[in-house]
Amino acid sequence: MGMVAAAAPSTSRLLYHHHHATGSRRHQLQQRLRYSPNPSHLALRRRRLSPAGALFPDRITPFSYNADDESDDHPREECGLVGVVGDPDAASLCYLGLQKLQHRGEEGAGIVSVGADGKLNSVTGLGLVADVFSDPSRLASLAGPAAIGHVRYSTAGAVASLRNVQPFLAGYRFGQVAVAHNGNLVNYQALRSKLEARGSIFNTTSDTEVVLHLLSTSLARPLLARICDACERLAGAYSLLFLTADKMFAVRDPHGFRPLVLGRRGRDGAVVFASETCALDLIDAAYEREVEPGEVVMVDRRDMSVSSACLVARVPRRACVFEHIYFSLPNSVVFSHDVHERRTAFGRALAEESPALGADVVIPVPDSGFYAALGFSRESGLEFQQGLIRWHYSGRSFIQPTQAVRDLAVKLKLAPVHGVIRGKSVVVVDDSLVRGTTSSKIVRLLRDAGAREVHMRIASPPVVGSCLYGIDTPSDGELISNQMDLEGVRQLIGSDSLAFLSLDKLHSIYGEEAGDYCDACFSRNYPVLPTLPEPAVEFDEED
Repeated sequence: MGMVAAAAPSTSRLLYHHHHATGSRRHQLQQRLRYSPNPSHLALRRRRLSPAGALFPDRITPFSYNADDESDDHPREECGLVGVVGDPDAASLCYLGLQKLQHRGEEGAGIVSVGADGKLNSVTGLGLVADVFSDPSRLASLAGPAAIGHVRYSTAGAVASLRNVQPFLAGYRFGQVAVAHNGNLVNYQALRSKLEARGSIFNTTSDTEVVLHLLSTSLARPLLARICDACERLAGAYSLLFLTADKMFAVRDPHGFRPLVLGRRGRDGAVVFASETCALDLIDAAYEREVEPGEVVMVDRRDMSVSSACLVARVPRRACVFEHIYFSLPNSVVFSHDVHERRTAFGRALAEESPALGADVVIPVPDSGFYAALGFSRESGLEFQQGLIRWHYSGRSFIQPTQAVRDLAVKLKLAPVHGVIRGKSVVVVDDSLVRGTTSSKIVRLLRDAGAREVHMRIASPPVVGSCLYGIDTPSDGELISNQMDLEGVRQLIGSDSLAFLSLDKLHSIYGEEAGDYCDACFSRNYPVLPTLPEPAVEFDEED
């Protein structure tokens, strides 16, 4: 049965069974991740070093969360990638692809292209893609046959800075190289400590800077071998695009945490890489396949040859299940599955486990709850209606000066359809519940609109652990399901009942593939644990 909290009090606490890690070092780290209410290596922002004159942009570690924007309670995917090689308008195609991936990052956007002279040119800026490239001359300056682009979200507490916006462009002894990165390296601190001990000087706190240092110091030849050598030292989640004067490289970590796909434009044969297939569709590129976990794909723009290399021997695949639950657009194919079909299946399974007997209507929390609610409606036989209308142009509610005004701003973002709700027992389906702030506001909104009953149904298991692999989530102490049992959460949000999709049911939807997905935010089974740096050796400061 699913996990349902009715109005009656419950004294039990939800427990999740998981395998214990082996090995003393691994075991100690796993214990800290499981039981610390707010692990320091998850919640604390890393110290900035020297923002003035930095060689590379800096980036705050993504384990914090924007708690001020109370109208948006979802985790945030931090990055989206697009790469095009073999088209004279590569930068313009990147621009369009980034527009389609805007949901993956709204703080800043950038494109690096190869000019006719072989020089790499960069344009980056803060804001939405359309804002960054509102001046036509900016795109015009990027004319050339190859380009990579990037969008990113801000992290909590971080001041928006142009230095944070990728792709990063740097020069080293073999020329220029640009890199765009989606994910998070869990051995960043350990790698940095080793590099510093060998004389490397860091000016930022960006884990992407580690990638560039490893690339520039590698003794392997040629460039493909250097990229493989650098990436073999990385641990955690990374989908990477590299661009040089004559080549583009796409790399995906051995576990395949973050998505990255390959497509091709029929009219000119251009090769396209993107985080989601929706970006391919927009620029008339046919989806061919995923970049496989642990694969490096190289495209030589001089003859458009495509070759591939394997980073390491095969390891267990651990694709992020939240891509299907929330992050990716429903018209994308991610990890070889149609996203909208996955979400519909989640909704059907939720209705099987936790029906709302006697309810009148099923409504989604827009936009990501739509297909789950549709699946719930089909399985339960209840009428499906669009009972909440999302307004996409209201801005962030945390800029409002008082809480009362913030609450009014929520009504601007989500408006009830009174004729659908008034006098009804309403089932509200959302994709996830993280802190509970959005859900509690929605329940009040529906009651104010005349709903007789409000039954919350969540098309994923309770989120009890922070993400280590590139998702901007709250610390464990801010995760409501990590702090309260099911009945406590129900009382907090004020619904008449509350139910989550169980983890077992989620696994059953994937069948034999269930073990190929990372569900650490639900189970605390972290596939790759952070590598802590060795104790520093103190030296006297040089004169």
